[in-house]
Amino acid sequence: MSKVVAVIYISMDGVVEAPAWTGPFWNDDHGKFQAGQLAQSRALLLGRVTYDGMAQAWPQMEAAGQDVGEMNNLPKYVASTTLTDPTWNATVIDGDVAEEVAKLKAEDGKDLLIYGSGDLVNYLIEHDLVDELKLFLHPVVVGTGKRLFADGIDTKTWRLGGTHVFSSGAIVLDYRPAARQEA
Repeated sequence: MSKVVAVIYISMDGVVEAPAWTGPFWNDDHGKFQAGQLAQSRALLLGRVTYDGMAQAWPQMEAAGQDVGEMNNLPKYVASTTLTDPTWNATVIDGDVAEEVAKLKAEDGKDLLIYGSGDLVNYLIEHDLVDELKLFLHPVVVGTGKRLFADGIDTKTWRLGGTHVFSSGAIVLDYRPAARQEA
């Protein structure tokens, strides 16, 4: 069985949208951390907006000579009702997303990794399909933008599974659903 692991860049005030504000905190340690996440993963799960941005950027980085082949080569599953012609090694999930992700989780193998995709993460949390939530907290207050958890989401309790502190002041808080740990 695979795990669904969500890595979310988040500001101190909870903003997850358009994370260009993470740039000043990026360093080689962050790159190694993210490379480790990719090495533990067999596919990416993405929402359409995140997929669109990444599909435009990552292939161009490889064309420019950057070593991003692992990201480009991973299969991608995109939750979307509007994407009709996926590229970038992607398959569209346009039916029952929870059912399809549950099927992917049931397969043996490495993790299913989510980057960004806040709406998808919220949806999968509501359906108890996220096994790890890695909040990549950056020491910045953005002020405006989409927050990770919208008003009205059901209460879910999580337990801290670990932390990773970066010299830049960013920290990864690795949470696991408490209900599964207590069962």
